[in-house]
Amino acid sequence: MIVRPLAVAALFALPLAAQAETPNLTPGNWEFVSVTQIDADMEIPEQTDTDRQCITQEELDSADFGFIEEEEGCELLNQDINADGLSYSMVCRADGGEATIDGEMRFMGERVEGDVEIFTQSPMGEMTMNTHIEGERIGDC
Repeated sequence: MIVRPLAVAALFALPLAAQAETPNLTPGNWEFVSVTQIDADMEIPEQTDTDRQCITQEELDSADFGFIEEEEGCELLNQDINADGLSYSMVCRADGGEATIDGEMRFMGERVEGDVEIFTQSPMGEMTMNTHIEGERIGDC
């Protein structure tokens, strides 16, 4: 199913090449918790995922640092990035279905929070996923 990887993929990896400022994030070991609620024709329980990542100052200063993962079959439609956060829209197509993704992240030094909405249309029907992401610096790497 295209949906599951997209919820997790909404968080990491596409470089912020257009970034002019270093993100307002403190280097260190970070823990990210994402809670996803799914609205679909069938009952799907809420899903919680936890991920840890070491973020160094070198990564923050690099043009290769990013928070959005652009999977194969996906196209980034727009992004607005500054030191305090980012917002973006993308569309993904696979297996006869399409997903539109709108996300926003807020950088607050030792905390991050954001929301991602994914709307999918597939042969199995329509589905909306709302993911709330919270991250916090939990120590040194």
